[in-house]
Amino acid sequence: MAKLNLNRAEFVKSAASPSQFINSPMKAVVFAGKSNVGKSSVINSLLNRKNFARVGAEPGKTIHVNYFAIDEKMYFVDLPGYGYAKVSQSERDRWGKLMEDFFSAGLFSLGVMIVDARHKPTADDITMAEWFKASAHPFVVVANKLDKLKKSEIEPNMQLIRETLGLNDDTRLIPFSAEKGQGRDILVSEITALI
Repeated sequence: MAKLNLNRAEFVKSAASPSQFINSPMKAVVFAGKSNVGKSSVINSLLNRKNFARVGAEPGKTIHVNYFAIDEKMYFVDLPGYGYAKVSQSERDRWGKLMEDFFSAGLFSLGVMIVDARHKPTADDITMAEWFKASAHPFVVVANKLDKLKKSEIEPNMQLIRETLGLNDDTRLIPFSAEKGQGRDILVSEITALI
């Protein structure tokens, strides 16, 4: 398996429209999740950085498709967080169109969908899972904030997430804590397997 130096990460660009999406032979891993689910924290945990992917003081701050080059071997693509109530309808529509265009373009190799381990996935989460399923690319689901659960709650919550999102047995569900680093090695191995 090829080595991937996750410490070598640099911000490349923000795409506000499909013409700015990167179309490259390099593999791309796309990260999607609700505004307050800790998406930036998951990316930062993978990269061993504290605040590389900006952790917004307010959810809903990522409004473009952000590209990061990892070790000059692949891209991490950070999609705008969804489902944030304080965003105007026109902003939500713009987001929806941008996501539709992104998924239609199919310019990624692996999807990483981040949900909150503590809660049943929302209607927006279900929609995002459907987009990933329809993309014909593999995707994994990361259940973040695992450290906030009691041990006895983990298994039933994972089952609820799997059922709500309609995940088949091939789709990996990774219990994850960006705070504690739980699940990081599993996610890293899914990502490095692409190279």
